[in-house]
Amino acid sequence: MLSIYNMVCSLFSAVETFDKMFLRFINILTLVASSLLLLSLSVETIYSKELAEFSELYSWVMFSVCLIFCLDFFALMAASDHPWRFLARNIIVLILSVPYHTIFSLSGVVLGHTATMVMSGIAMLRSVMAIYITLRWLISRRASRLLGAYIATVVVCTYFAALFFYEYEAPVNSAVKGFGDALWWACMNMTTVGAEIFPVTALGKVICVVLPIIGMAMFPVFTVYVTSLFDRKQPSGTRVAEDSENQK
Repeated sequence: MLSIYNMVCSLFSAVETFDKMFLRFINILTLVASSLLLLSLSVETIYSKELAEFSELYSWVMFSVCLIFCLDFFALMAASDHPWRFLARNIIVLILSVPYHTIFSLSGVVLGHTATMVMSGIAMLRSVMAIYITLRWLISRRASRLLGAYIATVVVCTYFAALFFYEYEAPVNSAVKGFGDALWWACMNMTTVGAEIFPVTALGKVICVVLPIIGMAMFPVFTVYVTSLFDRKQPSGTRVAEDSENQK
């Protein structure tokens, strides 16, 4: 009986180890898929000719990424102690993970202008989700997490804000002649300086408001990091003397 019990315990332990390894593999695969989606989004946005029109290569990349996102979602749902609660809390993630564009293309459904714009919006939100996944990994893997979080957040937010701005503004805004203009505009707004390029689309105006807010919220993080770094390098005796002087 004892040997049977040990065998059962070993079996459950092996299954648990396999589940952890499988979830880790899926997480790594999801990170790679997110990075691939962001890379293909950059190429598609910079070199695309028409708004909300996807190339065949980008469509297949989105389809592959969506399959990986769905696999990751259902794997996490199966591993959760409360699967239906997990589904209710993360239903938006599942909605964004469905490859609508590929489904409509394979079924021969021709989308109108409004539906095409909606599909473009879903693709944009899916890219935001990929940005979050990539940014979370960058922050967690940094040796100095505070500074890493600051740099990664500022760079990623600025770059992809420029991508979204260029995607929607370039066809209708004469001031945006290339991606360099959009990137310069995003950098200036992130630093709260502002640029002589004024958005004309709704999304461009939203980004124009959000970027300075992110910049103002992130600058104190850098200030706190520099201050804490200076305090750590300052001799302890000097700090004690300063504290005593301040108390007087």
